Amino acid sequence: MVRSSRRRSKLEGAALYQDADDAYLWLEALDAPDATQWAAERSAETLAALAGEDLDRMTDAVREVLDSKDRIPVPGWRGDGFLYDFWQDADHPRGLWRRTTLEQFRRDEPEWDVLLDVDALNAAEGENWTWGGVTVLRPGYDRCLVKLSRGGADAVVVREFDLRDRAFVADGFTLPEAKSDVGWIDADHIYVGTDFGPGSLTSSGYPRVVKRWRRGTPLAAAELVFAGEADDVLVTAWHDPTPGYERDFVSRQRDFYHRQQFLLDGELVRIDVPEDADCDVHRDWLLIRLRSPLTAGEETYPAGALLAADLNGYLAGERDLTVLFRPDERTSLSSYSWTRNHLLLVTITDVTTRVHVLTPGTPDWDRQPLPGDTEFGHSWIVDTDPDNSDSYLIASEGFLQPATLGYGTVGGEVEILKREPAFFDTDGMAVRQFFATSADGTRVPYFVVGGAAAGGPTLLTGYGGFEISLTPAYNGVIGRSWLARGGTYVVANIRGGGEYGPDWHRAALRENRVRAYEDFAAVAGDLVARGITTPERLGISGGSNGGLLMGVMLTRYPELFGAIVARVPLFDMRRYTQLLAGKSWIAEYGDPDDEADWAYLREFSPYHNVRAGQPYPPVLFITSTRDDRVHPGHARKMLALLRRHGYPAAYYENVEGGHGGAADNEQKARISALTMEFLRRTLR
Repeated sequence: MVRSSRRRSKLEGAALYQDADDAYLWLEALDAPDATQWAAERSAETLAALAGEDLDRMTDAVREVLDSKDRIPVPGWRGDGFLYDFWQDADHPRGLWRRTTLEQFRRDEPEWDVLLDVDALNAAEGENWTWGGVTVLRPGYDRCLVKLSRGGADAVVVREFDLRDRAFVADGFTLPEAKSDVGWIDADHIYVGTDFGPGSLTSSGYPRVVKRWRRGTPLAAAELVFAGEADDVLVTAWHDPTPGYERDFVSRQRDFYHRQQFLLDGELVRIDVPEDADCDVHRDWLLIRLRSPLTAGEETYPAGALLAADLNGYLAGERDLTVLFRPDERTSLSSYSWTRNHLLLVTITDVTTRVHVLTPGTPDWDRQPLPGDTEFGHSWIVDTDPDNSDSYLIASEGFLQPATLGYGTVGGEVEILKREPAFFDTDGMAVRQFFATSADGTRVPYFVVGGAAAGGPTLLTGYGGFEISLTPAYNGVIGRSWLARGGTYVVANIRGGGEYGPDWHRAALRENRVRAYEDFAAVAGDLVARGITTPERLGISGGSNGGLLMGVMLTRYPELFGAIVARVPLFDMRRYTQLLAGKSWIAEYGDPDDEADWAYLREFSPYHNVRAGQPYPPVLFITSTRDDRVHPGHARKMLALLRRHGYPAAYYENVEGGHGGAADNEQKARISALTMEFLRRTLR
């Protein structure tokens, strides 16, 4: 392990940006003609600069992976016995919502019952819909609420769909475009949170109120269920239709990590769990997943623990808690899923997963390993069918091992249903895990994927935020466009993520954010110290919060890198709370309107730390006009500022795609190919 000894370059020079004089505010005007023309011109420049046979071949190679009909469908149950799936390929770029039976799915070529063809819908309606998800009525399974997004934005139109007639319901439940939240109560009532008019949304742009809407009545007549505060993030309500356990719940999300949760039984009954804990109800059981220590009686339970209690007893004031999972320094809880009678627990140890089956008992729950879950180092539960059975779908994969999809029932073996094909030749490649030492002495794990050759072009990625873990995954696009061409791929598991539980995340929250950036820089330094690459041949890439990470690397550690790609990034941490959903992330980053918070945000905000005379490597910023989560103004303004002072900076703004950056496989292939061609040319 090698501690990075490089000094951050921000200590030298004066920042080019001044708070009182942001010359590029006009680029925040999302659809203003001058701003959109500017973005289109910059995008055209990038396309022209990277054009050529190499880019065309790269695009075709990526598109072949994305459109392959041999990819594994990832289906899920809805409670009616069918396996539902949403599928996109070259023939169906906007996709098919479809279903089949388990028996059919076992076949090499299942017969799929197509429920909705989004491309056909677009042609019929002259629209530009992308799939936004669906909620099926339980029980009954004959109606659903379909969400359709224009160009991939988070805002959706909601329309009721009849699964028997394969048609939208005339005079059914319908909502205009908004960031809505909907769910069935019964066939004639739904819970709805949407833009009801002034004051109905939070300052983050999500529903502040939730109502009960009866079929055949106008939305304005919907009955108020709960109203939060303007500075909350989100208010939701939902119905649990489990036979014999029918219940209703309300959640008030105060910030990204704190919520109040209620049982709605004529009146609201508070479920008295810590506000920063997640809770889940299944039949008689209440599960509590802790983000901070909890003392109950004479025992203190650590952050990251999963606890179980009898729901009715807990509501009556009992605190008889059973520990289902207790973290240690190397192991955290990744996820859990209920079957009808069992709990499937996925844990992660040094970024490798294990799956166990827990069976409720008194006083202890039985715990057994799930058969076949560790073949490739990373497994996860795709879905369960908790209303009907103890069956589950499980997927497993590794950086160099294509995914498998298995079907099992608790107590039995796992049947492999599908195997993903290999999209690139892995001969001579290996996966290695190392640990870098960060500035404060923390050991930071990272994976190195590729051949044994030293000093070659290397692509390093990371995220480090919102308790999201980066686990081993087979990526045919990276494999074909980077690994198969002699590159090395590296994934850094820096603080701010969830690889070691809530403490790993909390270590890089708010005023401690720089720990994540020091971790990433330490990994970069460790790669060079081990001879895996050189700074000139080390490229980095990240998106969203990972795009912010890229901006910080550019402005604090430019000497460590040869090229940087930032996708749908945050850059202006002074104004991020004023742009789209930005206020919902205050719990993660801090509030720039608070003087104390701005004091530390100012130190790493990329837009405020561009300096003259620095060794900034070439950068490529990629964003989407339709991103209504992270405003494209972040990338637009940063590019303009860098170019104004002569730094090599390229830009591509896709006109569709939302926060995902692309609305279909053609757009995904173009963006991936642009990224890889930029890195190939820059790092050679």
